[in-house]
Amino acid sequence: MKDLKISKKKPSYPVNDELNKYLSEFNRNIKLPVLYEDLLRFQGSVTVYDKFDNDTLWIRVYYSEFEREEIDLSLKKVYTILHSDGNETSIAFLNVDAIDYCTFGNSKPFRIKIRNILNDNFTYFYVKIADASRIYGLELEHMLSPYNLNFLVYKNTLIEEHISGIPGDEFIKNMLPNCSKSEKSQIAKEFVKFNERCMIRLLGDMRSYNYVIVPTHDFDQVVYKIRAIDFDQQSYEGKINIYRPQFFKENFVMVKLVTDSFQKLSIDQYKIEERSIIAKRLKSYSDRIEGLLKCMINDTISTKENVETLKTKIYEYTMDVKFKRSKTMGDIIKNALAYVLRNYENVNPSRF
Repeated sequence: MKDLKISKKKPSYPVNDELNKYLSEFNRNIKLPVLYEDLLRFQGSVTVYDKFDNDTLWIRVYYSEFEREEIDLSLKKVYTILHSDGNETSIAFLNVDAIDYCTFGNSKPFRIKIRNILNDNFTYFYVKIADASRIYGLELEHMLSPYNLNFLVYKNTLIEEHISGIPGDEFIKNMLPNCSKSEKSQIAKEFVKFNERCMIRLLGDMRSYNYVIVPTHDFDQVVYKIRAIDFDQQSYEGKINIYRPQFFKENFVMVKLVTDSFQKLSIDQYKIEERSIIAKRLKSYSDRIEGLLKCMINDTISTKENVETLKTKIYEYTMDVKFKRSKTMGDIIKNALAYVLRNYENVNPSRF
């Protein structure tokens, strides 16, 4: 399998006034007590290792005593805004157990671990630089996937809730070999649908460490779902295969699982099912999708070269002249979703 090349450094695109207005309308844009740059004032750090003593590429940061008290309180308030609409009655029972920082990747996030001291339950959230393309990715995931996403934006700061699950690369290596035949068949089906969903809504770079496998116990079986966790490469790259997880070498095992489990007829059936579900979601969120696409069309979230390359490839794939006339990534994804909406009952999926 030929490896795909991702742009090494995708620029961070600012959130413009039109997108801010959209976010405010849907309660995503809320004044926060802490900004991304506030967390950069740490005094030092130590490396975070996993249980096998491997470097996780995260560092645990610490602050001066005065800074820590202020930052801890602000992060607890952010947690209450994210999870309980700002009700601060629980703050006295919350503790900031850890603040980790990752210099690997484009977003350079802070990961915050919040623990309830009454019962020792804990959860995470992330503080990142607000990147317009990532925000578009989060909103599209919220509306077009089976999963709701909780995030907040204020000025140049993005707060994201943690998406629970087993990292795809770990699952493939350590758990997939022990799955039963029926479980592998179910996982293969989910990968076909995940692959189709990413391609339709132009979410790129879904290598195995950028999605999670979510197991759910249901009566006498375990049901597996696949969720994206990284939205940095929303509608940026020009190569169409970047938006198809099947073409990454990290997903080779999953692709082989699909080809070993299904004939082409079954694969096409699952693709049609996913397109039909997306078409129904488009109808359900029609006004909100329209507002988001209007922002995307008037925004710059990629280079002219990438737009030109991608629209040409999709035109060759669909022969829909609307793609040829696209001027921005927003135009391309609007036309892609309209194409699905028009044709989902008579889809002729591409070969897997």
